Amino acid sequence: MTTEARRVELGIPGLQLAPGDHVCAFYRGLSERDEILIPYLREGLQAGDKCICVVDATEPDAVLATLTADNDLRTPLASHQIEVLSSRQTYMRGGAFCKRAMIDFWDQSVGAALRDPRFTFARAVGEMTWALRDIPGAAELVSYESELNRFLPQYPQVILCLYDLERFSGEMVVDIMKTHPKVLVGGAVVENPYYLDPDAFLATMR
Repeated sequence: MTTEARRVELGIPGLQLAPGDHVCAFYRGLSERDEILIPYLREGLQAGDKCICVVDATEPDAVLATLTADNDLRTPLASHQIEVLSSRQTYMRGGAFCKRAMIDFWDQSVGAALRDPRFTFARAVGEMTWALRDIPGAAELVSYESELNRFLPQYPQVILCLYDLERFSGEMVVDIMKTHPKVLVGGAVVENPYYLDPDAFLATMR
């Protein structure tokens, strides 16, 4: 099956994505986060996808421990099929957030993975609560999310962004909605009528 024809199983029964999708997943609390995150990664492992996960509210080992409960991760870890990283290693590397540096991180990580003949598709996921900390550059969050829409078509991939509605304000959620073509909310993936393409979004920022 070609990448164009492929449907990407989200891991939640009945829900699929398409290559190139940039999805905002809203949830409340850690248990709901894991109801999205763990099946998404599990499905990727079973499909042979490269899986790159960045978490913030828990340590990477906690995610791996949950996955290990019903997956033997020795081979995926040894082959680097799955990488689970912390926000300190990625979004907040060096103690600050830099939009360009983070997109370069995804470019290098996904690009390197897909040059490996073992992987033909990548699924990434990032937990975004790091942006609520008082760190330099955090105000670039929304423009970063918009810029990701230029990056996604460069590779056969999907990116899922995790937003905890118990933590993010309504004002921030409105801005975040403008930067994601699709939204996962209430157990359904829907086309986002509030989405603005990067050029249109940039015009509103001016």
